[in-house]
Formats: sequence, C-alpha cells, structure tokens
Amino acid sequence: MKKTYITSLDLQATDYGLLFIRLSVAVLMLFHGIPKLIQLFGPEEIVFADPIGIGHIATLALTVFAEVICSLLIAFGLATRLASFILLFTMGFAFFVIHAEDPFQMKELALIYLVIYTFITITGSGKYALDHYLLKK
Repeated sequence: MKKTYITSLDLQATDYGLLFIRLSVAVLMLFHGIPKLIQLFGPEEIVFADPIGIGHIATLALTVFAEVICSLLIAFGLATRLASFILLFTMGFAFFVIHAEDPFQMKELALIYLVIYTFITITGSGKYALDHYLLKK
C-alpha cells in the first residue's frame, strides 16, 4: 500500500509499462491492418478512400504499410519512434480528414490511437526493445 502513493519514477516499472503499451497497441492496430492487407492482395476490386488523389490502391498500400509494418516494428521495438510517428500521422489524418464530418463516436478510436502514438513517439520504446539492444552496442 505504501508503494502505491510514491510519486518518484521507477524506471523498471516504466520500461515494463512501455513494453505493455507497445505490444497492446501493436496487436490492436494489427486487427485493423490485416483485413486491409488481405484486401490489398485479394481478388476483389479495391474500394478505399482516396482523399489526396494518389489512387485507391496507393492509399490502401500506404495505410497497410502504416498499420501492419509499423505496428510490427513497434511491437518489436525497432525504429519505434519513426514507426509510431508514421502511425501518429496516419491516425491524425484519419481523425481530421477521413472522419472529419463523422460524429465524435465514429472518430473517437482514431483519436485514442493518435494519443497513444504521440506518447510512444515522445517516450520511445524503453529498455525492453530491439532499439535498446541495438543502440547499446
């Protein structure tokens, strides 16, 4: 009980917390990205938003890169800040452009992801990540 109210930073607990948030958000985002990956390489015609005019396939490919590849990078803690920045940008775009006219309940998830990826971009991956072990040498 005494430890509950201590306000000093416990670095080991912080590293475990960063690992937990990285793995959690990566797995959750993969649930969004894998169906898009299947759609990208599937036989059906691609129907996807194209808000910047680069084509439906290119927009879907960029989204798949962000949601699948960057999520895996975050899970392993490799190039974490760059990968989370790409996802931060993707979720910001989803919130402010794709779902701009939607009610808040429809775009709330994009905002939650945006907040989490902002946090990871600021903090980095922590000790339990490939970034830590590769940069340590």
